[in-house]
Amino acid sequence: MDHRSAILAAATELLESSPNGDISTRGVGEKAGVQQPVIYRLFGDKDSLLAAVVDHGFAQYLAAKRAAVPTDDPVADLRRGWDGHTRFALDHPNVYRLMYTPRLTSPPRAVREADELLRGVLERVARAGRLAVEPDRAADVVMAANTGVALSLLNRPEPDRDPELSARVREIVLPGILTPEPDADPADTPPSVAQAATTLGALLRSHRPDSFSPAEFALLTEWLTHLATAPKP
Repeated sequence: MDHRSAILAAATELLESSPNGDISTRGVGEKAGVQQPVIYRLFGDKDSLLAAVVDHGFAQYLAAKRAAVPTDDPVADLRRGWDGHTRFALDHPNVYRLMYTPRLTSPPRAVREADELLRGVLERVARAGRLAVEPDRAADVVMAANTGVALSLLNRPEPDRDPELSARVREIVLPGILTPEPDADPADTPPSVAQAATTLGALLRSHRPDSFSPAEFALLTEWLTHLATAPKP
C-alpha cells in the first residue's frame, strides 16, 4: 500500500471511531506509519486531508449508486435513493457530518457527485412526465430535505432517533415536486404548462433533435426553462 492509500485508510478508520468527529494529523501519521510532513506533502493541510477522507468514505456508496440498474419506475428509484442517502448518514455519521460542514476550506467532491447522481434520477423522472418542477429546482428541494432530516437524526441520541422520520419527511416532500400518479383522474388533475415544459425539456435533453441548430436548441430550452420556473399566477 502506498503512502497516500495508507494515510486515507488510517484517517478513515480514526474518523469513523472518533467520539467527537475529529482526528489529528499526528494520530493519522502514527497509525499509517508515516511522518506528519508526508501527510502535508500529499494533502496540503488538514482540511484537504479531511475532504479526501470524506471522498474516500463516500466512494463505496457512490460506486453502489452508479452500479445500480435503473428500473422502469424512476419515482421508486428516487425513493430508494433518498433512503440510501439517509442510511449512509446513519452508518457513517462522522463522514457525513464532514460532507456538509461549512468549516472545511476544501469542499469534498462527494457532495457534488451526490448532487449529480440525484439530478440524473430526476431527469428520468421528468422524462416520464412525473416531475412537476424543473429538475434543478427539484434537486435543490430533495437534497435540502434529505440532508436536513439526516443531520437531524444524527444530532439526536441514538436511542431517541425515530426510525420512521426519514420516510415520513420523504412522503411529505416528494408529492410537492411530483405530478399525480398515472392512475389519477386526469380530469381532476390536468397537467400545468410548467409540468408540460419540464417534461418536454427533459425529453429534449435526452434526445436532442438533429433538425435544430445549436442556437435554436439553446433558445428552445431557455424558453422551456422559463415556462417551467415561472411563478404560478
